Amino acid sequence: MSVFAMITPVGRVTIEPVVPAEHAELLHAWVTHPRSAFWGMQGLTPEQSRAAFDEIDADPHHDAWLGRVDGVPTFLTETYDPGHSVLAAHYRVEPGQLGMHVLVAPTDTAVHGMTSQVFRAVMHFCFRDPAVTEVVVEPDVRNHAIHTKNAAAGFVVDRRITLSDKEALLSFCTLEAFAGSELERGGERLPSPDVAHLEPEVMARAHRHVAAKAIGELTHERVIAPEPAADGRWTIAAGAATYTFAATRHALEHWRVDPASIERTVAGQVTEVDALGVVSDLHEVLGIPDHLGSTYLEELSGTLASLAHKWHHARHASRDLVDADFQTIESAMTEGHPAFIANNGRIGFSATDHAAYSPEAGADVHLEWIAVRRNVAHLSLAEGTTEEDLYAGELDPADRERFSLRLQAKGVDPADYLLMPVHPWQWDHKLAVTFAADIARRDVVHLGPTGDRYRAQQSIRTFFNTDRPERHYVKTALAIQNMGFLRGLSPKYMEATPAINDWVADVVAGDPELADCGFRVLREVAAIGYTGDAYHRLGVPNPHTKMVAALWRESPVPKLAAGQRLQSLTGLLHRDAEGAALITELIAASPIGAREWVRRMLRAYLRPVVHCLGVHDLAFMPHGENLILVLEDHVPTGVFMKDIGEEVVVMSDRELPPEVERIRHVLDPQVQSLSVLTDVLDGVLRFVAEILADDEVLTGEDFWALVAECIAEHAADHPRAARLDLLRESFEHSCLNRLQLRNTLQMVDLTDPEGSLIRVGDLANPLHAHCPTAMHSLDVEGLHCRRAMQSSGAGEGGVVG
Repeated sequence: MSVFAMITPVGRVTIEPVVPAEHAELLHAWVTHPRSAFWGMQGLTPEQSRAAFDEIDADPHHDAWLGRVDGVPTFLTETYDPGHSVLAAHYRVEPGQLGMHVLVAPTDTAVHGMTSQVFRAVMHFCFRDPAVTEVVVEPDVRNHAIHTKNAAAGFVVDRRITLSDKEALLSFCTLEAFAGSELERGGERLPSPDVAHLEPEVMARAHRHVAAKAIGELTHERVIAPEPAADGRWTIAAGAATYTFAATRHALEHWRVDPASIERTVAGQVTEVDALGVVSDLHEVLGIPDHLGSTYLEELSGTLASLAHKWHHARHASRDLVDADFQTIESAMTEGHPAFIANNGRIGFSATDHAAYSPEAGADVHLEWIAVRRNVAHLSLAEGTTEEDLYAGELDPADRERFSLRLQAKGVDPADYLLMPVHPWQWDHKLAVTFAADIARRDVVHLGPTGDRYRAQQSIRTFFNTDRPERHYVKTALAIQNMGFLRGLSPKYMEATPAINDWVADVVAGDPELADCGFRVLREVAAIGYTGDAYHRLGVPNPHTKMVAALWRESPVPKLAAGQRLQSLTGLLHRDAEGAALITELIAASPIGAREWVRRMLRAYLRPVVHCLGVHDLAFMPHGENLILVLEDHVPTGVFMKDIGEEVVVMSDRELPPEVERIRHVLDPQVQSLSVLTDVLDGVLRFVAEILADDEVLTGEDFWALVAECIAEHAADHPRAARLDLLRESFEHSCLNRLQLRNTLQMVDLTDPEGSLIRVGDLANPLHAHCPTAMHSLDVEGLHCRRAMQSSGAGEGGVVG
């Protein structure tokens, strides 16, 4: 017979006859798996399993079927004539009845909704024959999970029967009952969200962690000023409350507050430490506008819940991550952005969404695809890439054929459309509602998911293809509020993205210094956006013009040599649920000492960033999630820089191609240097220094000496870079949390990012004490290592995008 096929929310389900000679090995692994105990084939040898399927194949009244989802073998189902089965001894079999069994393949990476949609497809398969009017099942009485599925599909329990291998619930479902069931109507009750992490002990620890970070970062940004207490600890007055705590202090006015030491008192009485309460207590000094106070608290509450979830479900200690694969490390990260207090708010995500789409959940995600009409959309491509190249590389032929048939079924010509991946949340919550008119007039057509499984990255809206790691990253628009921005993508802004990436990639590839450091970029090779909606027709920038867009970025996997591994820079700031630091474990596992490990890390990370700025006037946003480290023997030997199109800046009047002109932002060298001093030293390295010092791996003095050495060596090799004066005595203090506290909905005016920044005096530069004597007399373009900061403006501050 022909293969049965059905489009479902989890993909294209197909059902075909089992061919024992081809499928027995796969099916044996399924039916003998410990999770398949109710299938009744535990302990069978491969030969015995093969014999069982051969017997079914030879039985004219019994059939076995292999089910696939988007081509991937996913489930086994059997159908049989109850009149020729053991059930005939237990009830009077009626004409039109068909017996059924179903087994979804055991997996450690379950896809939300998969079992329900497989069950639904199997029921459609059973009722495909008009002669079938009722389906019969006899599940084990102990199999409560399948009882729930049966009930949702319309099955009614008739009686309890005793079979040779089990006590069973004989149950029936008519075609009418299935048609009106929760499962078929699409109204199956969603599972209750997982809130196991919201326990008092876990949340109390999360409160202390976030409260400690708040005190430390607010002190760093000079919002509060702790006073020494008599017992060697520190104290701050916060409204009616007083906080007392122990802390270690580091360079760059960095405070690491010990969470366990925090004590909050009101009128002399000790109270619970509550991170939300810290904001309430300090409300007067934080300066949050009244109409945004509750929104900031909501982001902070989301951050607490996310941290509690990560700790409660922690699967990997830092020591385990030393040899882990790229995506295991990515899903294990706990901190988010190291400087922001409210860094995982994700306003708009439900608890169920969090479990389905957050990077820490590590869940497989099937991206939705839509078609957008060409004359109201734009696809930009990297040089040498064609539309056919893009889609052939990212979509299987079967998916493209299915999409084409879907468009034809809607009465439109597939040639008139471009194909775009969409975040599942964005499709459900925004496109299907906010763009209803566009869907109705067929400017936007929903095509469904593909079989490729993706994992969310730390940036939440970017996905890595776990089934085909050589395929591109996919970055999607996602209209949730997180860390001061709605996470959209602008079609107009992204038109030049591939051209900008091509130009930057050419600059990087043509520089022997960068090649020697192992510095490479991951190009964004294609960008697509839909502009045919009413929101664009308003003619003014608004969040709704950034809701239907996506881009594709190169994967680093095909670029690796033998023996190389990947890890995001975020990993260097990671401590596991027990406080163990990943960087400490990496250094211990490496064949070199801590000083040499740090020296090589700085050569791979800091030297190229300084070189790009000092020689090419090119600044990136080199924070944790934008850099991927290349490790060999647990030692960094290179990096991949990403997120080029949104965040790269050319800070001089050097010649640029016209299509790249939008990234120009001419600044004085002293201000240019803040893209290193603020974004790297203050935004990343101060946290690395703290971890190494507190873990007694390397003192802060030794660490900053190595940083100064790296910069001085580069300036000696490339004198033009000395104009940046990176070893000067101090530099402007740009404050990130102050931005979010001022406006948690949009921290920065993207039309004037420099003017949006908040500076509070100067920070003493920990590199200055290690400024080599030669640097004091070095004079390049009239600039030398200054004893006093000569500031004249603001840098990017590490917040745009």
